[in-house]
Amino acid sequence: MSSIREQFEVTGKMRTWSMGLIAIGILAFIIGLITKGFSSDPHQQAIFWGTVMYNSIFFLLVCNASMFFICVTTLAKGGWQTVFRRVPEAISAVVPIFGLIAAFVLLFVVFGLGHGDHHPIYHWVTPGKDEILLKKSGFLNPTFFVIWTVLSIVLWSWLGMKMRQLSRQADNGDMSFEEGNNWFHRNLIYGSMFTVWFGLTVGSVTPWVWIMSIDAHWYSTMFSWYTFASSFVSGISLIVLWVIFLKNRGQLQFTTEEHLHDLGKFMFAFSVFWTYLWFSQYMLIWYSNIPEETIYFKHRVQGAWHGIFILNLVINFVCPLLILMKRSSKRNYTLLTFMAVLIIFGHWIDFFQMIMGSISKDHVTLGWLDFGMLALYAGMIILFVGRELTKAPLVASANPFLKESIIHHT
Repeated sequence: MSSIREQFEVTGKMRTWSMGLIAIGILAFIIGLITKGFSSDPHQQAIFWGTVMYNSIFFLLVCNASMFFICVTTLAKGGWQTVFRRVPEAISAVVPIFGLIAAFVLLFVVFGLGHGDHHPIYHWVTPGKDEILLKKSGFLNPTFFVIWTVLSIVLWSWLGMKMRQLSRQADNGDMSFEEGNNWFHRNLIYGSMFTVWFGLTVGSVTPWVWIMSIDAHWYSTMFSWYTFASSFVSGISLIVLWVIFLKNRGQLQFTTEEHLHDLGKFMFAFSVFWTYLWFSQYMLIWYSNIPEETIYFKHRVQGAWHGIFILNLVINFVCPLLILMKRSSKRNYTLLTFMAVLIIFGHWIDFFQMIMGSISKDHVTLGWLDFGMLALYAGMIILFVGRELTKAPLVASANPFLKESIIHHT
């Protein structure tokens, strides 16, 4: 396998698209900053920074899901993903960049907003005499927020970097049995560390402090799992888009319909898993009908957000269920591309309603600023992932699992 040297090159068209989308996003950001961010109205400020915030959180978690995919398949001793592993590796390399952006936005929201005794987004920053917020102050306070934000992003970035560095070691010649065994053992160590940290952060703390604490009086024990499912299925969809893009360029020669079929099964399965969590969270709150819990859903179900609430369920459950259920649909490149785009857009809408539905309860804020930020992050993903793919061969020729991946059948 030492003769395998697939190399990716960024084309002029790809560079033009990425720069164009980034330019649109920067223009939208500047206009939004002038018209809303610098407004004397705290509500307009909250809309601007909330929009920037949910985009930065969503795309950070989506890209970070790629490294989680690598680590859990490594711990499972799975070899099937080896032929396209460089794709999620390249996506995960964006995490330090998106993490820096998200950290700046989140810390500015906590420390840079607020007028007197009122914070327009995180009400726990200025609890006043609110007994509920005072009781939660051991958890909801700026110091805790900063520590967990910084630790989460730094360790995601560092552990992801270690996994990518180990992967690059499989580019140089064939490994002996002993070398391959030691190499895989190191992968298990760092993969385990990342998975545990991912569980403590994405599966626990960060969705609570970044998103759920916007509704500081409300809580749900399923919220972090719900957020994880939303970001993970979007992350798998992003991997699918890049794999199909490379296949259409005539690269990733050993990636076949069998591999795409398995990725399609991930898209289908985690769409259903997301729906299970959506239903479990909603049903229990609806059934118990306790005012302290129903306050989160009332304006989403009966108010201005009703249409977004229904659209969220249709895109993220009904469409994947009906379209991806068939075996043939998970092997059709066109259909998989459509569903991957739809799923990413659908869960972008999900994060939009999670955050903006709490900031602006009386009216839906979806508009040019939201789509401008979407264009900005889409452009950055094209640019940075494309550049990362050029840094190493698309297939690690010395990976001990390569032969197993080449002959994979689902």
